[in-house]
Amino acid sequence: MILSLLPIASAELGAETPEFLSRSFLHWLTNSILVTAIVLGVIVWIVRSCTRRIEVIPGIGQNFLEAVVEGFYGAVDGLLGHKLAQKAFPLLGTLFIFILISNWFGLLPGVGSIGWHEGEKFVPLLRPGTADMNMTIAMAAVSMVLWFFWTMQVTGPVAFIKEIFGVKGGMTGPILFLLVPLFLFVGVLEVVSILVRPVSLSLRLYGNVFAGENMLATMINIGHLFHAPNWLCQVLSCIVPVPFYFLELLIGFLQAMVFTLLVLVYLQLSTSHEEH
Repeated sequence: MILSLLPIASAELGAETPEFLSRSFLHWLTNSILVTAIVLGVIVWIVRSCTRRIEVIPGIGQNFLEAVVEGFYGAVDGLLGHKLAQKAFPLLGTLFIFILISNWFGLLPGVGSIGWHEGEKFVPLLRPGTADMNMTIAMAAVSMVLWFFWTMQVTGPVAFIKEIFGVKGGMTGPILFLLVPLFLFVGVLEVVSILVRPVSLSLRLYGNVFAGENMLATMINIGHLFHAPNWLCQVLSCIVPVPFYFLELLIGFLQAMVFTLLVLVYLQLSTSHEEH
């Protein structure tokens, strides 16, 4: 087994599919599933630690957790309304926290670089869950299924279809018949955009995380790429990636926020007319 605290070369870092960790026992376990389980365990441990003893005068952990939950819930409630916010907040909050921790977990030393070789292929022990397209597609698919379910609960199928294909603006008279084909065409485009949403959500998150992995690996191995002496390669591998690590911290936060906000906006757009 080869152990290293630095990411491996960008050509080897992160294949397009996750690697299986066992061929016999737990044959379904991949390195991305392992990281996902670790991230979920960390989240549960943090929440349990902060809420083990609920006090009137909260401590640091309880105060921090309450501030995060209340602040996020207030934003969701202001956009979706009280009824829908109660239903959607658990999904939106879970998406944001899980994606954020998963993105930042991938920046820890050893993630993507501790592993072993199977022939010429390097198999990392740990791989960020959000760098696995299976995970991002699953999150996007679940989000869109719940979006459709909640939209049907709020608006109903008739109002939903009318909102997509119906003529807007309250127009009447002969011009109404002229506008019907146009709004039917616009409705078809809207249906296509709805069907594409899971793809765009999943590819946006996966692409940014996967690209960040390869960028960091390239910066760490930049000395070898330019055939510099070994001592200079070691120095460059410690200095050059530093600003990019801070950049990836920001991108990890932004991608978690973007994914969550897009799901929230989809809900707001499909249900706001009913609230008005």
